[in-house]
Amino acid sequence: MPHVLVVGESWFIHSIHQKGFDSFTTSEYQEGGAAFLAALRARGHEVTYVPSHTIHERLPTTVEGYAPYDVVVVSDVGANSFQLPPQTFSGSVPAPDKSELLRAHVERGGGLLMVGGYLTFSGIDAKGRWGRAPLGEALPVRVLDRDDRVELPVGAQPHVSADHEVVAGLAPVWPALLGLNEVVAKDDAQVLATCAGHPLLVVGGYGAGRTGAFTSDIAPHWAPPEFLDWDGYVDLWDRLVTWLAG
Repeated sequence: MPHVLVVGESWFIHSIHQKGFDSFTTSEYQEGGAAFLAALRARGHEVTYVPSHTIHERLPTTVEGYAPYDVVVVSDVGANSFQLPPQTFSGSVPAPDKSELLRAHVERGGGLLMVGGYLTFSGIDAKGRWGRAPLGEALPVRVLDRDDRVELPVGAQPHVSADHEVVAGLAPVWPALLGLNEVVAKDDAQVLATCAGHPLLVVGGYGAGRTGAFTSDIAPHWAPPEFLDWDGYVDLWDRLVTWLAG
């Protein structure tokens, strides 16, 4: 079975509690990819998970370091986390561009999946910056150079739009999502599903590798509990990862 490296889907929350004259702060750490990781492991995939704040210490610093991984999934974490290690940002010391290393890995035959969120593709306030990073070249979609969020608070149901082994046998209409990132499918890519008139699931090739883009989330808030509980949820990710692994 494919070995999948999942990167991102973690964050810290710092809250200010104001109670009359007094206030205090609390902090907590959260991870959002539990259902996705469980889905892959349930189908026998070997999964390595790297939270967002550990990217610089845990991701490979050479292209060869990605060799053990058949598919790399980047979910809801921006290009800055791949391009600005502490030694470069704080100490002006050159370091490998992890976005370029991952691009080269895909070109050599690795699989790549980018999952949507507030800090993937372009993201909120365009802070995701993936269209300005080397890895953007490998994606099957063109990333917009602006805030690309499409908020769908009333929900919109995805529709399968093409015949492909990844979506074969899945329901033609999926449970509603609450948002996605707006992208443009590249000419040589294939749009397998749409949502609210936008590409939702796009696949293509880059060099010797295969690439995919799922422009909504794998977990709340854009993916509500009904989507995570959908009986096609595990099948979708199992099939997609297997296809990306070639």
